[in-house]
Amino acid sequence: MPTLLVHIANEDPVLGEAEMLPNPSDLTIKLKNPRRRDGKDLPYLQASVTEVIWPMARVTFIEIIPGEQDDEIIGFVRE
Repeated sequence: MPTLLVHIANEDPVLGEAEMLPNPSDLTIKLKNPRRRDGKDLPYLQASVTEVIWPMARVTFIEIIPGEQDDEIIGFVRE
């Protein structure tokens, strides 16, 4: 489940997890556990909200945050 930083027009970026990366043809984006970049709750959402759907027309761009499993780099070692 990739972690995304979604930049919404005229709003602060929203951090959350998505089931999969959105396709260019998608009309909406669905995020689980939406929060601000610093981990705090979004002031315009109810406290019990766990998933949100935004129209892609409001999204300016999306950053993909590397996860723990993406940090592990496997390379060749010459001895």
